[in-house]
Amino acid sequence: MSRLNIVLFVVLLASSVYLVDVSYDARRLYAELDAARNQEKALATEFERLQAERQAQATPLKVERIARERLAMRNATPAVTQYVTHAEAVPAPASGGAR
Repeated sequence: MSRLNIVLFVVLLASSVYLVDVSYDARRLYAELDAARNQEKALATEFERLQAERQAQATPLKVERIARERLAMRNATPAVTQYVTHAEAVPAPASGGAR
């Protein structure tokens, strides 16, 4: 009878150690899941902020102001427009050509 008690005691100890290990893993995984959810929220917030910033940067007035200030661009007016004409006459394609 004492052999059976010893075997049962060993099985009980092994089961207890396994239960503690599983509980520890469950807590660790839950903590990782919580950290991943917090990171997801932070990234979503940053993505929204960046989208709003991109939209603010792409307004027509801001683009025009940057083009004037940084690139020294100006509006096209007849005074600054150069017209190019073709000096040679371009031959017209032959109608009813060979097949």
